[in-house]
Amino acid sequence: MSIALVVALVPLAAQDLPIGKPPTPVDEAPHRGLTLSTEHATPGYTLISPLLSDRILLIDSKGEVAHEWKTEHAPGGGLYFLENGHVMRVARKDDNPRFHGGGIGGLVQEFDWDGNLVWEFELANDRRTMHHDIEPLPNGNVLAIAWEHHTSEEAIARGRDPEATGDEGLWADVVMEIRPTRPRGGEIVWEWSSWDHLIQDRDAEKPGYSSIPDHPERIDINGDHRDQPAMTREELEELARIEAEMRALGYSGGDEDEEEDAKPKERREADPDWLHTNSVAYHPELDLIVLSTPEMNELWVIDHGTTTSEAAGRSGGARGQGGDLLYRWGNPRNYGRGKNKDKQLWYQHDPTWLPGSPPRILVFNNGMRRPEEMSVVLELTLPFDAERGFQREPDAAFGPVAASWSYSSPEDFFGPFISGAQRLANGNTLICEGPKGRVFEVTRDGRVVWDFRNPHGGDRPPTDQSGKPPKHSLFRAKRIGEEHPGLAGRL
Repeated sequence: MSIALVVALVPLAAQDLPIGKPPTPVDEAPHRGLTLSTEHATPGYTLISPLLSDRILLIDSKGEVAHEWKTEHAPGGGLYFLENGHVMRVARKDDNPRFHGGGIGGLVQEFDWDGNLVWEFELANDRRTMHHDIEPLPNGNVLAIAWEHHTSEEAIARGRDPEATGDEGLWADVVMEIRPTRPRGGEIVWEWSSWDHLIQDRDAEKPGYSSIPDHPERIDINGDHRDQPAMTREELEELARIEAEMRALGYSGGDEDEEEDAKPKERREADPDWLHTNSVAYHPELDLIVLSTPEMNELWVIDHGTTTSEAAGRSGGARGQGGDLLYRWGNPRNYGRGKNKDKQLWYQHDPTWLPGSPPRILVFNNGMRRPEEMSVVLELTLPFDAERGFQREPDAAFGPVAASWSYSSPEDFFGPFISGAQRLANGNTLICEGPKGRVFEVTRDGRVVWDFRNPHGGDRPPTDQSGKPPKHSLFRAKRIGEEHPGLAGRL
């Protein structure tokens, strides 16, 4: 059993964590299936959907398939087990007219226990396409993330650096709330767009011009590439090495010449998917949404207690700030309150709200492009006051400066992309090391008590649009407790 590193109440930027021996290469493992099970593991079933498969699987505590759903589409990302025993997921609709890359979806689908498709909603065109994640809401509606295309001319007119703007333009991320119309279709009853909350400091004659440190509630349209010109030669070479490794794993897609791609560049090629929002999660008591924007290395919290009109503006809603960011964490350089050394998130995935007060978030900090190649699961306690909202000292970054809890095992645990974590009812944490297809459970003190290497997948071919993930890879995994109402009378 590996020795884990568990950190509590240590300033995150100051964590000097050992690197150890290189983790096992992606998709290579001495054994697949269940490798460890102890009496301290949480009873239940683990829900997975291999990225190169058309099957959704419930895995029992012995690592065997207890139930499966057969589908016609490969998964796009988020997968949920509902109270009625149905599964709801993002599915991949291939041959998109514009959008491409890891996490592409286009469909939201719901299947009953017997595998019948009972609802499907499609949004996959050259203007907008759903991707990565959804969140079923208590009112029966569904939150979804979508890319929204803006031309190069539109982006430059909003203050985007022309040198960081390619022919594909810029894809803004949109969060929408869908009211299902069964068996097909739905009505978009609320939405929020990142495009409505931009700021820039390049051109006083263009919209959104202002001092970025004075407006942490806004999104810097050039924030994704500000650090690139300042990189040293050594940093550029290290970035090229990591990106070449990603291509070798097959995740990035495309047919670029590897020798040319491996050459250090003064800045990375213009990427239209500049935010790549990969997760959405809802806090029902506070009516808040947390988003994960890995290209910005940040978590954002926005107010769901707005109308669509208020969400497009800077006032109104339950918090009085419209659709502006209420809170952000992970990379304070993005809003002028830190430097590169203050970055604390590295291409993170799967933030989830934890129960209790004050609000807490569990997040998988992948570690891609981090100087130390390692992943860390973090529990964050947010600086929130029930009456005043999120708090921040003047001229400072949003807290916390310390994690309430964290887990890392540098010798054998590194998931540079996809991946996720789930806090279980007994306090243990289920971790999905996505590229390897590894799912394992750890106690509060970092002991591994259940360990499973996914042996399923590979029955569907990857596509250039889907990003070509490894054969056994998993976007996430979720433990379904034995007492879950959706399992009653079924297993």
